[in-house]
Amino acid sequence: MANHYDSIILGSGQAGTPLATALAKAGHRTALVESTHIGGTCINEGCTPTKTMVASARVAHLARRRHDYGVSLDTEDGARGERAAVKVDMARVRERKRDIVASFRGGSERRLAGVPGLDVLRGTGKFVGKAGGGEEGYEMEVELAAGSTAETKAITAKRVFINTGCRPVPLRIPGAEGVAVLDSTTVMELAAVPAKLAVVGGGYVGLEFAQMFRRFGAAVTIVQRAAQLLPKEDRDVADAMRAVLEQDGIEVLLNAIPVSLATATDGDGPIELQVEQKAASSATAAATTTTTTVRNISHVLAAAGRTPNTAALGLAAVGVATDARGFVQTDEFLETTAPGIFALGDVKGGPQFTHIAYDDFRVLRHNLLTTPIPAPAARQSIAGRLVPYTVFTDPQLGRTGYTEASAVRALGGSPARVRTATMPMSWVARALETDETRGLLKAVVDADSGAVLGFACVGLEGGELASVVHAAILGGLSWRTLRDAVFPHPGLAEALNNLWTGLE
Repeated sequence: MANHYDSIILGSGQAGTPLATALAKAGHRTALVESTHIGGTCINEGCTPTKTMVASARVAHLARRRHDYGVSLDTEDGARGERAAVKVDMARVRERKRDIVASFRGGSERRLAGVPGLDVLRGTGKFVGKAGGGEEGYEMEVELAAGSTAETKAITAKRVFINTGCRPVPLRIPGAEGVAVLDSTTVMELAAVPAKLAVVGGGYVGLEFAQMFRRFGAAVTIVQRAAQLLPKEDRDVADAMRAVLEQDGIEVLLNAIPVSLATATDGDGPIELQVEQKAASSATAAATTTTTTVRNISHVLAAAGRTPNTAALGLAAVGVATDARGFVQTDEFLETTAPGIFALGDVKGGPQFTHIAYDDFRVLRHNLLTTPIPAPAARQSIAGRLVPYTVFTDPQLGRTGYTEASAVRALGGSPARVRTATMPMSWVARALETDETRGLLKAVVDADSGAVLGFACVGLEGGELASVVHAAILGGLSWRTLRDAVFPHPGLAEALNNLWTGLE
């Protein structure tokens, strides 16, 4: 049965690709179906290209700050006053980004090509129904992408793994159809720096691109629907990030709902974005709404969320349930409502990070490929998984564990159970020495046990500092252990000796 496999994987993201390799090497005949690029969003449109461009933007930023460090060019007098303009070649930035993406993607393709028992099918897969009355698992149709000739191939498998990921949510407001609205993929293909960029959305993606293009030389306005940037963070952490962006010259509009888009002169002039802003109500006055027009925009970036790639998968044909937004529902072992069908990565909802997708792979590898197969009690699950992440602004936001607000909820709603320790980055020797003092550190601890429940750092290498605390939480260490630990001087981790002063 040439078209029957032990396993079919839909999508070659950071969960699907290593799972395909692991299954094939374990003797399972496996088909990996990919419609676009090997490597998924991370390599092609997400982590790799964006962080490559963030690095270019930081160089431009440091070039402008060179006089702060006593550095000048041969053509300058070294004065701290007027500074020579920094020129950014966006075409070269884009070329560098493309080269690194191609290198990463090519490496993934070569590794897959050398795996015996693994067929890579370039095309789009769709469930048809159960195969052989259910005895052979599930049947799929794959519309192969073979030049100009369309070909459909029927394949079956006992197990199917959905790793189709997500795509950017389009901007759906009047006038958007008449404007070339960018998303997180197309904005990286610009060949010139925008004159003025409006970023709709104040989450991770929006903030990274907003700061990046401001450093490239664009005027930037962020339009955020919520009352703060990064709505899942505590207000003080979000405010620290906002302060950084505003210091960089970015305009931030909060409680701002985009209403309409239009070009000023019949499609040839600058873009105007109309925004409704709600002023916070007080005890003596009701909330008021004002209309603001952001004018002279050259480019608009939609960065207000992502939606799962599930609509065309035919999930109803095999009984795979989704939520109201289309995300695949799974149990704690990543199995869907259809036996033998699993979902990994962003497509199942929850935290949309590459490292979470890869951990999904590790969970399934253990549960399905360990010899002997683990008993139910010994299976790994995603329940209670500690999720760290980094927002790659500059300075970064590193986060692990609970926020203050979520810790209070998790501990029964009693604020007395939760204590916090905060410290400005300007108290950190390493930050002072490098003249990178913006931001703060904040830790959340259990008032009774002293356990560290969560940590955030808006600051120099905040993601790396959060990783130190992440390891401490995994190890069950208390804040007192971190206070008394010996860290290299003068390193950033040394800040963890002093952070806890307010708790003593």
